[in-house]
Amino acid sequence: MMTSVDTDLIRVLADPLRLQIVTLLARETLCTTHLVEETGAKQTNLSNHLRVLREAGVVETEPCGRFTYYRLKPDVIAQLADRFADLAESARTAAENKRACP
Repeated sequence: MMTSVDTDLIRVLADPLRLQIVTLLARETLCTTHLVEETGAKQTNLSNHLRVLREAGVVETEPCGRFTYYRLKPDVIAQLADRFADLAESARTAAENKRACP
């Protein structure tokens, strides 16, 4: 069963730029400058999206001098993937269940 936390996380990841950021961070830890270069987004826009991802618990930060590095929290993504796997399994089983019309 999907929880409100799962629903909130899905909304966070539904944004194309945030999904692109998550995809990039799945490959390596990057600073804001790298993410601006990779996405082509404006720094202020990118920072707002990173804040949303951080507040949702999807990424964590690592200060490094005057830069901030961002790292994906894989457990959060794995938990969401598990929920979708459960839904897929339920759908396979439900195909055999049909409620009779009144």
